[in-house]
Amino acid sequence: MTSNELRQKYLDFFSAKGHAIIPSASLIPENDPSLLFTNSGMSPLAPYLLGEKHPEGARLANSQKCFRAEDIDEVGDNRHNTFFEMLGNWSFGDYYKREQLNWWFEFLIDVLKIDPKRLYQTVYLGSDSIAKDEESIGILKEVYKKYGMDAEEGPETPSEGKYGPGMEIDFKKYKIFAYRDKNWWQRGDVVGELGGPDSETFYDTGKKHSRKHGEHCHLNCDCGRFIEIGNSVFMQYVRTETGWPRRLERGWQELKNKNVDFGGGLERLIMAAQGKNNIFETDLFANLINKIERLSGKKYADNMPAFEVIADHLKAAAFIMGGDKGLPGQGIAPSNTDQGYIVRRLIRRAIRYGKQIGIESKPDETWTKEIAKIAAHDYADTYPELQRNVDFIIEELKKEEEKFAKTLEKGLKEFTNQALRIKNQGLKIISGVDAFDLYQTYGFPIEMTKELAEEKGLEVDEAGFNKELKKHQELSRTASAGKFKGGLADASEETTKLHTAAHLLLAALRQVLGDHVIQKGSNITAERLRFDFSHPEKMTDKQKQEVEKLVNEAIEKNLPVTCEEMPLEEAKKRGAMGVFESRYGERVKVYFIKSAQGGRAFSAEICGGPHVENTNGLGHFKIIKEESSSAGVRRIKAVLVPSS
Repeated sequence: MTSNELRQKYLDFFSAKGHAIIPSASLIPENDPSLLFTNSGMSPLAPYLLGEKHPEGARLANSQKCFRAEDIDEVGDNRHNTFFEMLGNWSFGDYYKREQLNWWFEFLIDVLKIDPKRLYQTVYLGSDSIAKDEESIGILKEVYKKYGMDAEEGPETPSEGKYGPGMEIDFKKYKIFAYRDKNWWQRGDVVGELGGPDSETFYDTGKKHSRKHGEHCHLNCDCGRFIEIGNSVFMQYVRTETGWPRRLERGWQELKNKNVDFGGGLERLIMAAQGKNNIFETDLFANLINKIERLSGKKYADNMPAFEVIADHLKAAAFIMGGDKGLPGQGIAPSNTDQGYIVRRLIRRAIRYGKQIGIESKPDETWTKEIAKIAAHDYADTYPELQRNVDFIIEELKKEEEKFAKTLEKGLKEFTNQALRIKNQGLKIISGVDAFDLYQTYGFPIEMTKELAEEKGLEVDEAGFNKELKKHQELSRTASAGKFKGGLADASEETTKLHTAAHLLLAALRQVLGDHVIQKGSNITAERLRFDFSHPEKMTDKQKQEVEKLVNEAIEKNLPVTCEEMPLEEAKKRGAMGVFESRYGERVKVYFIKSAQGGRAFSAEICGGPHVENTNGLGHFKIIKEESSSAGVRRIKAVLVPSS
């Protein structure tokens, strides 16, 4: 079975169970400043999990493009990706645990033909006031029985999940395991947020347990024997009182209408279906790995971590740069801010590992683009936007690779200076601080520093380096927690006003600059709006004044803001603008800003965010700044001030 066949089988299976199949949302979230990237199938659907009605109904399924920057340092262990596809199905107050668990195992065993003896399940252990998920345990025992197995519950893990129960486990006897911290899910920790137990499915790769990860193996062990391939989240509770996220003994109330949110990684599922124990040995990476072997003259089996980093990172960079944010060829470019910074980090890390296995960047002979071409070809049928934008991807990779080659040379000079200084002091060890400076400033992996040090008769304080790296990672995680947390953007009154003003701004820009103007993204807070749009040149002062005038005239007319639900094709015929067309289902919500007496709408946009009911009260619209965002993309920062 190929990955394309598996993806389609999943969608067909849940379509037959009454699910509407919706398209993947863009990797770049729309109107959600809390996220740099779409990092799960759930994040674009958060409003519907909170109670809003979805136009396609109460049962949905799709394959969602996802990216998780927090996994960058994990790539190279045979099972982690930064870019991945999440197969998902959802129930908004419809079916619940029994249907979900039965259908999921039916798909795994009857459709994918995965050996049920290699499947294990975890459940929520419970807390002082929220009961253990005995309901799921009972259902799972019935499911295993259906496939000829007596599934007993194994030892519990009430402490930190990564350590397991702390005893030898008979995996032939036990199939179900209860954890506390690993099997509780919640979206946030403010009043009104959802939470509940989840039940995760693990596949036994058959790998031998490594004791460096603990004396005894268990399902959440880091040794890599067991790999999570799916997670059924049962949104059973709503938070009624704020408190520490894991203090589950207080502040939760049972929901009347419960939701199901399932996600399963395509890369891991195809690994299991193809009988592999490594996601990089599947057809999703085969062509990429083969190309890296030809470029380096090395074998994957002898250099697995480096090959996996290169294949994962350059595929991910291609997807981020190649996503349709409007017109082809105007995606995210490498930069020092936001999404562009992550793209730059991915590319440079891939180049570092390429050098490690002998792939050199030469003037007018860059190599990273060759990997991107293969990714675009491999996904041509499923995600054709990569092929449409391949010229942009190639050009940006070429520029970034040439730029980083110069940085790498500077790093080599810095290493030489460090080595000379250490020898002059009569020492033989490069400190962890110096080694980490080479890593952070010049992109040197520790392996490269160790190799260079050995050539000069020096050693590297690797423990000191790891200490510095851990400090850096902890700081990075703390700093990025706000950026990568899930959930809706702020829906306060001021943010809602600015979101409505963004609709007026787009309409005014198209009137002043022309119909080529398309929204490329936005970031809206209670203080200001930031709006990116396609336009090849800097706006003149006169153009900015005309845009401000049109927006303020619309505000002064006290125009009503109305919403109509309609088929996507009808929305297009009626001139509705859309930001990421590929994310929409068959039925959409269109917000019109127009006179109650009829006539042509000032603004008509497909949107799902919060809006005011009338432009009256928005205040006075003022452009603070207009600047370049990236090639062919301009950015406006604007505010609403109280009318005088």
